[in-house]
Amino acid sequence: MPRQVLTYQQWAVTVVVAWLGILGDALYSPVRAAEGPLPNVIVIMADDLGYGDVSCYGATSLKTPHIDRLAAEGLRFTSGYCSASTCTPTRYSLLTGTYAFRKKRTGIAPPNAPAIIQPGTETIATLLNRAGYATAVVGKWHLGLGGEGGPDWNGELRPGPLEIGFDTCFLLPTTNDRVPQVYVHDHRVPNLDPADPLWVGDKQPGPDHPTGMTHRDSLKMDWSHGHNSTIHNGISRIGFYTGGHTARFRDEDLADKWVEKSVEFIEAHREEPFFLFFASHDIHVPRMPHERFQGQTSLGFRGDAIIELDWCVGELTATLDRLNLAEKTLVVFCSDNGPVLDDGYQDGAIEKLGDHRPAGPFSGGKYSVYEGGTRTPFITRWNGRIAPGESDEVVCTIDLAASLATLAGQTLSSDACLDSFDVLGALLGEPEGKGRDHLVQQDNGSSGTYGLRVGDWKLHRYDRKTARNVVVEQELTNRKVPQYQLFNLREDP
Repeated sequence: MPRQVLTYQQWAVTVVVAWLGILGDALYSPVRAAEGPLPNVIVIMADDLGYGDVSCYGATSLKTPHIDRLAAEGLRFTSGYCSASTCTPTRYSLLTGTYAFRKKRTGIAPPNAPAIIQPGTETIATLLNRAGYATAVVGKWHLGLGGEGGPDWNGELRPGPLEIGFDTCFLLPTTNDRVPQVYVHDHRVPNLDPADPLWVGDKQPGPDHPTGMTHRDSLKMDWSHGHNSTIHNGISRIGFYTGGHTARFRDEDLADKWVEKSVEFIEAHREEPFFLFFASHDIHVPRMPHERFQGQTSLGFRGDAIIELDWCVGELTATLDRLNLAEKTLVVFCSDNGPVLDDGYQDGAIEKLGDHRPAGPFSGGKYSVYEGGTRTPFITRWNGRIAPGESDEVVCTIDLAASLATLAGQTLSSDACLDSFDVLGALLGEPEGKGRDHLVQQDNGSSGTYGLRVGDWKLHRYDRKTARNVVVEQELTNRKVPQYQLFNLREDP
């Protein structure tokens, strides 16, 4: 069906009805106590992974056997969503159960962003910690660190994950294309030499500081736009930093480090319920998988990074098998947003695409509220509890907070997890389990762009000034669109 343009009055009525439903469902969902021992919970969040990027969702240019195994043994959702089409707002909403657009400064976080989630905020980690879970986050954070002045990279990095319910963390503090390229363990940057302090800023520290502009011929991966500041590991980044050389990581080693720290946590807490948020950096740019994965696909480093992500999933599930925890663990696999090919580096993603469709059958991608930007792979597995199958129930990453609260027998206060629906029955594949009947989605939180799905219908609303990044699949584009668009998703996905 052709897309339709709505009047402001039609849009307003639709939104009011939807928001009344959101508030009613979120605040008054019944809480059911968990039956039997509390299960472990592992949430695996991929980065920039599209609906069509894995073989269990139709990809034929590569194979993802470990993700496929999750789908074969669990429930594969065909209407699984993230709440935003970029990383920071989706991660904020996943942990807090509240839409990021309700809070200022929840767009894509810059390198020196202060902690976005403040102590005292109810999160998945606080509610599960209260229920007796050991809690950890490993991998990409990108939710800011430190007080209002931003992170003290050479001192204690608080508040951070440990102040919002996590017992421990091992992080990529920002994202791999933004400085600095160091780890954070709990409250500090490990292996930091006091004689070589870390400085992070948004202006070039001096005229002799090498950048992707001045030393472009030295790069092992060239930039295409925006990623031309400080160089580390032969790759120029967003932002500037100096020092901290003994603490810096090598991009190729990130996946191995996330697996190492995650396995350590699982092994240490095998006798008690645990919650692990495994936040992969794959397949975000710069895509620089370990050498053993390079060249494993025909899709270039983007495809190789998908294979590396799949390996990580396999290592986690193998650990559960080895420790006899597969029947005691709910695994959720999802992505923070949809795909983009050229997101700032010349890594061959477009040139080697072939007939691969990263967003599957859907339009758009990262940064947009078209289906390709927010509908992603979404899988749940709990051996012995979830019957293998497929579900078209609408579920979203923002719903994990209320759903896991129910699983753990925790009651949410009226001011907590405001937009999270209890869809536990749908996540577990229960016969009467229902997902959402409507869902609001946003872009990166700063342009006034929203999507509203109700049944088979999807309504887009754009700020009148918006003219960029509204339709993204292969690369960022500048394109004007009507302020309101209406789609029938069955006929025009």
